[in-house]
Amino acid sequence: MLPLILASSSPYRRELLQRLRLPFECASPDIDETPLPGESAEQLVRRLAECKARALAQRYPAHLIIGSDQAAVNGSRILGKPHDIARATEQLKDASSKSVSFLTGLCLLNSQSGEARIDCIPFTVHFRDLDEARIRRYLEAEQPFDCAGSFKAEGLGVSLFRSTEGKDATSLIGLPLIRLVDMLLAEQVQIP
Repeated sequence: MLPLILASSSPYRRELLQRLRLPFECASPDIDETPLPGESAEQLVRRLAECKARALAQRYPAHLIIGSDQAAVNGSRILGKPHDIARATEQLKDASSKSVSFLTGLCLLNSQSGEARIDCIPFTVHFRDLDEARIRRYLEAEQPFDCAGSFKAEGLGVSLFRSTEGKDATSLIGLPLIRLVDMLLAEQVQIP
């Protein structure tokens, strides 16, 4: 089996990948994540997931490199990471009582053959009615400023949801394990 590399510095993705009980290393890719003109959210996350994996291919020439990227879509607006409390407050106010789509791009690159398996996994969150006081309390408690959509589904963020729908709940945290296992099996990786 080729060694695994997770092209991410995200502790959330690292924790998810550890569930598969496979040895891996993490390496942070340095790429421009700016959306291209006219690029849809799905095109964006697929492209960025592949770019993250390919950015590490020279450093790791005989590896399986996992790239992942996520975007939240509210209506026609792509929501990125808020980075601060003002943007996070705005994102959650806009999401109140609405359904927000989360698209996670996933790429498994065999850097030895150059072959890339790429997919986009959707997941929908239906938000509760969120008043300003609840939003403020949540943001002060969890500070999810590095998370698309301004919440941490693996933590207290789940309290903001009325319901969810999708085939792989781990995609909401940023690394769709069910689809990743499919890709790893196609590369002859034995999973315990």
